[in-house]
Amino acid sequence: MDLIKDILHQILVWIESLGYFGILIGLLIEVIPSEIVLGFGGYLVSEGKISYLGAIIFGVLGAVGQNWILYAIGRFGGRPLVEKYGKYIKIKMKHVDIAEGWFKKYGAGIVFTARFIPVMRQVISIPAGMAKMNFGLFTLLTALASIPWTILFVHLGKTLGENWEDVDQKAAQYVQPAILIAVALLIVYVVYKFIRSKGKSV
Repeated sequence: MDLIKDILHQILVWIESLGYFGILIGLLIEVIPSEIVLGFGGYLVSEGKISYLGAIIFGVLGAVGQNWILYAIGRFGGRPLVEKYGKYIKIKMKHVDIAEGWFKKYGAGIVFTARFIPVMRQVISIPAGMAKMNFGLFTLLTALASIPWTILFVHLGKTLGENWEDVDQKAAQYVQPAILIAVALLIVYVVYKFIRSKGKSV
C-alpha cells in the first residue's frame, strides 16, 4: 500500500511540475483516474499555480484526446486489438461488448449520454471507432459531455483545497444525479429515434 501511495505521489508531483500539460498528459494516458487528475488540478488552482480556466481547458482537451486514442483503437485495430491489449489500458472485453450493443441499438447519440455513466465513459469510444462514426460528430459530442465533468471536478478540487483527496466523496452527490439525467436523456433519445423511424416508414 505504501508503494502505491509513493507512486501516486510521484505522479502528482510530476503533474504539478508540468502544470497545464501535466493535466493534459495525465488524462491522455490515465495511469490514475481522471477524477483524481482533475481534482488535483483544482487544488493547484486553489494554490494559485494554474488558472481556473486553464485547468478546465486542458482538462477538456485531455479528455477528448484520450477518447481520440480509444476511437483510433476501435477504428484501426478493432476487436482483435482490444482482446489482446485491452487489459493494459484497463479495458475489459465485456464492457466493450455492452458498449457496442448500446451503440448499435441507440446510434451515435449514445456517445454523449454514456459519458456520464461510470466505465462506459471511456469504453463507448471503441465501438464508435469500430463503426467508423463521423469523427467530427464524435469529437463534438465528446467535448460537450466532457465540459461539465471537467468543471465539476476542477471546481470541487479548488473548493476542497488541501483536502482535495476527498473529491470522490464530495462528487458523489453530483455524479449520481448526473447518471440519472444521462439515463433520462437516453430514454428521450430512444423515443425520438423510434418516432423518427416510424415517420419514415409511413
